Amino acid sequence: MALRRLRLGPTGIIGLLIVAMVVLCALFAPWLAPFDPNATDLFNTLAPPAWSDGGSTAHLLGTDKIGRDILSRIIYGSRISLITACFAVLGYGVLGTLLGVVAGYSGPLVQNIIMRLVDIMLAIPFILFALVIISVLGSSLVNLIFTFVAIRWVQFTRIAFAQTLEVKERDFVLAARASGAKDSRIVHRYLLPNVMSPVLVVATLELGFVILLESGLSFLGLGVPPKIASWGSMLQEGRNLINLAWWLTTFPGLAIAVTVMGFNFVGDWLRDLLDPRSVG
Repeated sequence: MALRRLRLGPTGIIGLLIVAMVVLCALFAPWLAPFDPNATDLFNTLAPPAWSDGGSTAHLLGTDKIGRDILSRIIYGSRISLITACFAVLGYGVLGTLLGVVAGYSGPLVQNIIMRLVDIMLAIPFILFALVIISVLGSSLVNLIFTFVAIRWVQFTRIAFAQTLEVKERDFVLAARASGAKDSRIVHRYLLPNVMSPVLVVATLELGFVILLESGLSFLGLGVPPKIASWGSMLQEGRNLINLAWWLTTFPGLAIAVTVMGFNFVGDWLRDLLDPRSVG
């Protein structure tokens, strides 16, 4: 039964391959990138990809308006996307899950306070909230991650809250409570393990979603500083030249789309893996 559940379908294999490729690019960027991502060559600006007329094998995906290598910037840009996604999802995933479990297991007062705060956070548009936070704190990678943690924790709180309400009424939790087990032990040993399955699935999907949001914020100038290579800033730099140099936006856009698709495929596989109803 365990082996059948671990078996990967086509989408699971594709998703893991894509995620592995992006992780390898991020880890070994200095060795994989043919050039420094910020190195300029004013004598070779807006060079097309190698297979196009006028292209060169030295710059496989072409160069931008100040001669920076597109392939190198995409490889280094994977670092920003993964660092932001991993640290942000880890931060607001832990925070939101703990708050959801506390809200679900505690009495009406604590539950109402936490869940009304969730309602307030959900009523504020993400872009507006992010604009305010980054405008006050400034544009940096740390501030970008903090922005995600400050806003997106509510997604996990709602899931953990709903799961906790269900799990705390099961027989094994009621038996532990009747035997005199402390609340901290019940939460740690019985509630959290049963809440983690949907949380892990959502966390995987959130990784792709954060990459999209980070690219969008960088496109609007609210992400990392312009001197740091990121996929969103590459889209912003190339949008006014899309008719003249299509490769400036096409390749970063493909990198975003493929990476998000990979995380979504892995999330779908995890959902099937952790769903007991999928075992046959």
